[in-house]
Amino acid sequence: MNTNSLSTRGQSAAQTIMRVDYEHWTEAQENLYHPGHNPTGVFPLNVAENKLCWPELRKEIEAAAKNSIPDWVAGYTSPRAHPDFCAAVAAFLSKHLFHIKMEGEQLAFSPGATGVIEMTSFLLADQGDVAAIPAPCYPVYKNDIGNMSGVERYDIVTHHDMDQLHDGPLLRTAHLEDAKNTIESSGKNLRMLILTTPDNPTGGMYSEAQLNAYADWCQGNGVHMIVNEIYGLSRIDTSHPDIAKDYQSDPHFVSFAKIMHERKSDYLHMWYAFSKDFGISGFRVGLLYSQNQELLTGYENINLSHSISNHTQWVLMQVLSKDQFISNYIALNQKRLTESYAIVVKTLRELNIPYVPARGSLFVWLDLSKYFVAITPDAENNLWLEVYKSTGILLTPGQGFGHTKRGHFRMVYPYVPANDLKVAMNRLKVFIDSKGN
Repeated sequence: MNTNSLSTRGQSAAQTIMRVDYEHWTEAQENLYHPGHNPTGVFPLNVAENKLCWPELRKEIEAAAKNSIPDWVAGYTSPRAHPDFCAAVAAFLSKHLFHIKMEGEQLAFSPGATGVIEMTSFLLADQGDVAAIPAPCYPVYKNDIGNMSGVERYDIVTHHDMDQLHDGPLLRTAHLEDAKNTIESSGKNLRMLILTTPDNPTGGMYSEAQLNAYADWCQGNGVHMIVNEIYGLSRIDTSHPDIAKDYQSDPHFVSFAKIMHERKSDYLHMWYAFSKDFGISGFRVGLLYSQNQELLTGYENINLSHSISNHTQWVLMQVLSKDQFISNYIALNQKRLTESYAIVVKTLRELNIPYVPARGSLFVWLDLSKYFVAITPDAENNLWLEVYKSTGILLTPGQGFGHTKRGHFRMVYPYVPANDLKVAMNRLKVFIDSKGN
């Protein structure tokens, strides 16, 4: 007799870890570095959180929360979000990210990017359908599109060596055609193409010409193209003197919203969340922007279990209404991101460690494969743990990013202040020097 108390789905959930580095991240929270209280503590640079401007943002949020609460906050509202909140976010996006006029009626909200990805996948694809994503990519995409919707992830490998990404993403429509043929030959259906720009983990940025080419292909093949701009305002100043020599060109960031506005297609969509650009992942506010009215209606009809707290909507709406603060905040955040990024890559250059020059996001994608005893998944895992135990620096291991080459790791550099980051980089130097490099 089967004595398991869970459903098949429940058993699978209980036996499937959320991410390979989660246990060590949890452990690290009990031993965080502090220059005074815990100088031997650790640096969990593996989870995508930006803490650089939280002190400034915190003051605005605390001030907003003290205001008189309107009656609508206590009751039900649209499962997609309250109209006033939608309008406030639409105004913010129009001015600071999209640079085109859009309306709140084209938005739908869920708790964080995870909730939005899950809902979108559920509505656009059937169980067993496939979403193609260029590798390396955010590992938890697999869970976000698969846990509830049963959508499968297909990794499009466009390169092998890291230095091939020096000038940005290499995805071509030929890769899309090959992916479609491979997926269909296995009896499955390519339903979605998912891109992230700036990219996680490489920091690369897709040009307007690239996005238009992919849009042409997706519209022509009946494939939904979704661009995740969750790091859209977390951009690096590539003219900074410590990093400028890494860039042969500096493509201007163009939001996919501009292309969507021009094409008005039911097959083009965009994701955004306040988790990364604003460092408030705990607020759990993510959104879908689409001109597909049927999709938005379906989203509203089943989003009740994925709705955002009205109180969260109200507080964030007030902060977003302070336009000068938002403009100053974005500029300050980009300045601090650039300064911290420069600290890391300057160290990597000194240590002769390859990395991809980032144009945005919160990451440095680096290559430690030359320190392997043997090029195997086990060797990668062992090196990842050795770095952590020797330096206290917890990186995200390459496992799960969908790429073919072993030895690549992701570093989340804005998780700690710049001065603390310098301490971490000094520890990394000691570790690498001990390896004889």
